[in-house]
Amino acid sequence: MERLLAPLKALLIFGLALHIHHHVHGPPFDYGALALASAASWLGLPGPGEPVLIAAGVLAAKHKLDIVSVVAVAWLAATAGGAVGWVIGRAGGRTILSRPGPLHTLRLNALARGDEVFARAPVIAIILTPSWIAGIHRVGTATYMITNAVTAVIWAGGIGIGAYFAGPVVIDAVQDIGVVASAGLVLLVTATIAVEIVRRRRKARTAAAQDT
Repeated sequence: MERLLAPLKALLIFGLALHIHHHVHGPPFDYGALALASAASWLGLPGPGEPVLIAAGVLAAKHKLDIVSVVAVAWLAATAGGAVGWVIGRAGGRTILSRPGPLHTLRLNALARGDEVFARAPVIAIILTPSWIAGIHRVGTATYMITNAVTAVIWAGGIGIGAYFAGPVVIDAVQDIGVVASAGLVLLVTATIAVEIVRRRRKARTAAAQDT
């Protein structure tokens, strides 16, 4: 557990250094709310991470907050939230999902398929799934922490600075991205189901031909 908490300690030290060397402009409560929202979103909870970050960026544009502090706080909190979610999933998620009970076989099959996906494309899988999913599938510490931190800084910097310069226009862009991602996910699932149906039909035809 000490090895798993080392990245969180490093983030804490970095945050303290940032606080000491950079003057934070604006009410501490606003930064606290931003940190909580960012951490909750990256923990895997449906939360107000993006809207709060956009609001903070707009406030920074109005000189009520400091944009460097906004991006730094959002990044640190998101990275920490993702790390905590990963630790939670790694510590107990797999045990819970593999426990005997209702839908046991289905849950085991889902775990096996997830393991295959994370083994083939761990970085993409980390980006597209909640943090605790990566923990359940036992993604390595270095792979997860680096991907989590890099993705978080892109998220914090992209949305925060975008809101700083573009203001409320960013809200529409984020919503459009969400719609596109949702549509893509639906198409992917539909295509997967279609391929599976075709595969099973071909297998059934082959078996019938062999019987005759």
